[in-house]
Amino acid sequence: MRLGTSLTYSGDPRAAADQVAGWERYGLDVVWVAEAYGFDAPTVMGYLAARTERVEIGSSILPLYSRTPTLLAQTAAGLDAVSGGRAILGLGASGPQVIEGWHGVPYDRPLARTRETIEICRAVWRREVVTHEGIHTLPLPADQGTGLGKPLKMLTHPVRDRIPIHVAALGERNVRMTAEVADGWHPFLFVPEKAADVWGAALAARPAGMAPLDIVAGGALAIGEDVTGLRDLARPLIALYVGGMGARGRNFYHDLVCRYGYAAEADKIQELYLSGRKAEAAATVPAELLERTSLIGPESYVRERIAAYAEAGVTVLNVTPIGDDPGRLLAQVKELL
Repeated sequence: MRLGTSLTYSGDPRAAADQVAGWERYGLDVVWVAEAYGFDAPTVMGYLAARTERVEIGSSILPLYSRTPTLLAQTAAGLDAVSGGRAILGLGASGPQVIEGWHGVPYDRPLARTRETIEICRAVWRREVVTHEGIHTLPLPADQGTGLGKPLKMLTHPVRDRIPIHVAALGERNVRMTAEVADGWHPFLFVPEKAADVWGAALAARPAGMAPLDIVAGGALAIGEDVTGLRDLARPLIALYVGGMGARGRNFYHDLVCRYGYAAEADKIQELYLSGRKAEAAATVPAELLERTSLIGPESYVRERIAAYAEAGVTVLNVTPIGDDPGRLLAQVKELL
C-alpha cells in the first residue's frame, strides 16, 4: 500500500505545503487537497507541486458541476506539467446542498455527468479534436449559441495522455460506474470488514484487462497504549455527515451507515442533528463505527487495522495523523505497510 494524507479546508495552505514537504521525507506517497466551498484546490495543488519533489498530488475532490469537462482536463494537464507527472484528478458529484446552494446549478444526472466528464478529459489529454453529444455537447449547437463554435484540440502537449482519474462515490450505481471507467475510488467512512458486503458486487464490474482499481481509504491515526479516547474526536464529523449532509431521504452518508447495519443509530443521529441537537447526535455515533473507521490504538492494533484495509483491497492508506508530531506517526505507519 501507498501512504496518503489529506489537507483540510481550513488553515494556512502555505504552512500546510511546508508540512507536506517535510512529510515527503517520512515516506508520504500521496497528498489530497479538498475544496468544497473553501479555497479552490488547484491553486493549493500548484503550490504543493513547487514545494515537493516526489509526492503525488490529488484533488479530493473537484465537484463536476463547478467546471466544464474541458476545463477540468486543462487544469489536470497543467498540474501534471508543473508537478512533473504527479497529478491525480479526483472528481465527485458532491451533493445538491453545495452544488445548488454554492454553485447555483441544478444537481442533475450525476452518474452520466461523471462518465461523460471522464471520456472528455481523456480525449483532451490525447489531443484529439473534441466533439461530444450528451449532457455536454461540443461544439455547442447553433440553436443554443451563435453557431460559431468549432471543434478544437488542446493547444499544449500534456506530460501524460492518461492522467489518473479518481472518483468519490458511495452509492452502488456510482461505485459500479467508477469500477467500470475510473482509475481510482474514494469511499468515505470505509469499514474494511463491511466492504465486500456493501460494495463487492459493484466493484466486480471492473472490466477484464483494466489495471486494478486504486482504492483510497483509511482514517484518523494515533499510535500508543493510551490513545483510544482520541477516537471520540471523530464523533462531530461523522454526525455532521450522517445527520446534516443532505436532507431526509437524500443523504448518501446516512444511507451508507444504514447499509453497515446501524440503521437505528443513523436515523437517530439524523433526527437529532437536523433538530439542532448536534452534541447529542455526536454522542449517538456507535463506538464500533468509530473504532472500525480509524487507526487509533497500540501499534499491534494499528498493524491489524492496516491488514484489514489491505485485505479489503485498499491500495492507498489515507490517514489523518493526530498528535504533536505527525511526521513521526507517518514514519511509523509507513514501516507497518
